[in-house]
Amino acid sequence: MTRPTFEIDGAAVHGIPSLYVELNRVFMPDEDWTLGESLDALDDLLYGGFGDLRGAEPVRVVWRDAEVARGALGVETTREYYRAKLERPEVYAAPPAQRALDALDAGRGETYFELVLRVFRDHRNIELVLA
Repeated sequence: MTRPTFEIDGAAVHGIPSLYVELNRVFMPDEDWTLGESLDALDDLLYGGFGDLRGAEPVRVVWRDAEVARGALGVETTREYYRAKLERPEVYAAPPAQRALDALDAGRGETYFELVLRVFRDHRNIELVLA
């Protein structure tokens, strides 16, 4: 049986907002609502049940121009992401965000691109191919 295949256009990713525009284009074309800019929302999407992922069926996701997206979601974008969290301590827990920012600044932390890859890896039914 052939797995359904979805293609993400990494050339369309210029930062975190455009990543979610692209993910919505790929996975949510027939929904009347969009996925928010959140790793938790991405995780929920990948579990299936809405959008074009209807369940835990095996699927293949090909991320074309992944290196373009990797650059766009790199260290500086990730710093901005954590700094924005630190500016809203009433919404986000500041200590984990500060630890993640410190690790990033020390060269040990994950970029936003790497965080997205980790979310995909946590879903064993999804084969992610970086192209």
